[in-house]
Amino acid sequence: MIATTPALEEPIGSDADLFHVFDESKKPRDLWRVGAEMEKFGVHAETGEPLHYAGPRGVLAVMEALVARNGWTPEAEKPSGPVIMLTKGQAQITLEPGSQFELSGAPLLTVHEICTEFGDHMTELAPISKELGIAWMGLGFHPFAKRSDLNFVPKSRYRIMREYLPTRGALALDMMLRTCTVQANFDYADEADALRKMRVGLRLSPLTTAIFANSPWYEGAPYGGVTYRGKVWLEVDPDRSGLLPCLLTEGASYERYVDWALDVPMFLVKRGAEFLANTGQTFRSYWKNGFQGHRATQGDWQLHLNTLFPEVRLKKTIEIRGADAQGTATRCALPALWTGIYYDDKALGEADALTADWKHEELVALRKELWQKGLRASFRGKPLSALAERVVEIAEGGLERRGYKRDDGMDERVHLKRLKELVSRGMTPADKLLEGMDKVGATVADFRREVMRRSDLSR
Repeated sequence: MIATTPALEEPIGSDADLFHVFDESKKPRDLWRVGAEMEKFGVHAETGEPLHYAGPRGVLAVMEALVARNGWTPEAEKPSGPVIMLTKGQAQITLEPGSQFELSGAPLLTVHEICTEFGDHMTELAPISKELGIAWMGLGFHPFAKRSDLNFVPKSRYRIMREYLPTRGALALDMMLRTCTVQANFDYADEADALRKMRVGLRLSPLTTAIFANSPWYEGAPYGGVTYRGKVWLEVDPDRSGLLPCLLTEGASYERYVDWALDVPMFLVKRGAEFLANTGQTFRSYWKNGFQGHRATQGDWQLHLNTLFPEVRLKKTIEIRGADAQGTATRCALPALWTGIYYDDKALGEADALTADWKHEELVALRKELWQKGLRASFRGKPLSALAERVVEIAEGGLERRGYKRDDGMDERVHLKRLKELVSRGMTPADKLLEGMDKVGATVADFRREVMRRSDLSR
């Protein structure tokens, strides 16, 4: 949510006003931080049935317990409205449309701190979860629930999205209700730095999706692939998602990103506590012509930027978005991988050089097969697993040179250890989850128990 301030109420009067959000967000290197976002599915521990928003064992009950016991502050969209978010310091707990539970962490200096933050979050949840009979699963797609098993969190934006997005993609509601992700947010020094990080992130996005593939089940059975979430994102909304070919080459600028964003249809306009659906108008048209008497403001522009879903997103930070949610063993690996690449000049240069001649059409073709094949896919006739090993190696070099060590002397490379082991074997987290599942008991209950055990974030 974007809090209303006088600056956000300023009208957009010129092209330069559209770049303001990016210009004011640049930071010197010594202020660069990493913010991780980690989503998870809550289920009833005895049955695997999904948690809903309300009810004695719903996510609202979990949030109320966190407020009462752990110092979180509840927030609603409007006075007396339903609670949709908790805040504590610079961290937030938010809800995705199908009641997926998300920790949006504080901006932190090291990956060690990110891992500690997530561990502390699960520690806070542990007694509440035990009392309510809840288990938390780290997977990219709900392994059991049908779309009809889930209902929507009472958030105005989601009401508008659930009506509009299905007109743009067959699996849009699955994206909203049945997917979970882990994301990481990074700072940038200036326009050149931001656009370099964007192009490297976008080129490597399909590989990111493959490395972190972690959704091998669909409605209670394996479907033959490794990231159903990856499949879903191929059929959401082509206007506001994908790889942004305008940014894949050197020479890109804020202007190219802004031009793309201006021509994406809007979701809504927010005035005070009211949300006005506006799904038939691009932001460019809204800026030039208005909507129902309203004129475009900085707050409208920033809200619009938050409703765009490219695989790497440019806002006040650069957001890596292409990965499935992870289990305990790899839960810190995505921020570790991209911290190593983005926050070390040598590593960023190596990643840029590695991908310099990769073409948009090649990457689009790769996305269409990696959801099923994962690291068994190939790119330019070579195994994708070999490229993955090289990218992990680049990230490790960056993390080593950063030199941030824990009390036990381990630097940030420790958070890539499990991922590196999998990649060296050409495996994704999903491949590991599937090992030995054919030996699990034949009943539905046996299957559900084992899936929950393997993906349990409290382990």
